[in-house]
Amino acid sequence: MQPGRRKPRSDALRNRDRLVEAAKEILARGGPGASLEAVARAAGVGIGTLYRHFPTREALFYAVYSHEVEQLIETAARLESSDDAFEALRTWLHALVGLVETKRGMLGTLAVVATEESKAMFAEVSQRMKEAVGRLVARAMANGELRPDITADDLLTTVYALCYARKPEPDWRANVLRLVDIFVDGIKAR
Repeated sequence: MQPGRRKPRSDALRNRDRLVEAAKEILARGGPGASLEAVARAAGVGIGTLYRHFPTREALFYAVYSHEVEQLIETAARLESSDDAFEALRTWLHALVGLVETKRGMLGTLAVVATEESKAMFAEVSQRMKEAVGRLVARAMANGELRPDITADDLLTTVYALCYARKPEPDWRANVLRLVDIFVDGIKAR
């Protein structure tokens, strides 16, 4: 927080959180052209409140993406203590599909506003995600549950490829998760 600035009020923080959650759903469905008025309505706030928190459409998109990545990293941390390291890895990869689903809806706008600052932010969060899944990979390997030649990059690249190989359709998520499960079953140690 900058010196001389007050801590945000709790209702302002709640409004911001509701806006991010509403935007996640609406932007994932409607893409870069999704209505910000619909986001505000779904969050139960006025459009002025949305613009106070997110002065641009891009700021809202980055907030949603950052929020999703943080949740994915927290999920990995929780799964590190799971009894079944291999299934923990599968669970995390399923959660990654959810992040890609949200990101797909926002890709047009994220590509248009790619700045040096945003590129640095994406590189930093990508590294953090790679480290998070890397810990799950190492644990599954240590337990002898995962092939020893698998890397975090292998998993991320394959899941992204599976996600983007499928055209957006009503059953997109179910189809991608089925393919992820086929892949995950194939990397299990024999």
